Amino acid sequence: MKPICVDHIGIAVKSIDETLKLWEGVLGIKCTGREEVPDQKVVTAFLPLGDTEIELLEGISNDSPVTQFLEKRGEGLHHIAIRVENIEEAIRELKANGVRLTDEKPRYGAGGARITFIHPKAANGVLLELSERKR
Repeated sequence: MKPICVDHIGIAVKSIDETLKLWEGVLGIKCTGREEVPDQKVVTAFLPLGDTEIELLEGISNDSPVTQFLEKRGEGLHHIAIRVENIEEAIRELKANGVRLTDEKPRYGAGGARITFIHPKAANGVLLELSERKR
């Protein structure tokens, strides 16, 4: 597995509209757009920050993983995404090293990225996303 960079930092929020008042209105970091990701039951908003992005995540249903996260932990850091060159290779290598994943095969996330997650129990309590993007 060859990590390239921090792709983005995911932050779970109750309301993207309310959260953007700080990020855009006060900090001056403009949102590049929103996207609904039905498979993950979320709406995302990306805010570019240098070579990485902040991803705001808002659940769109009661059974959304983000909604459940908010109920348990409240708003805050949800995950850190690391960009990789080849997601299948990364999954194979992690599995060969006994690393617990949430998905055995990549799925599609926001922006057309192919993603998988390393389970927080395998990463010191941090949900790590692996993201393959063609930029």
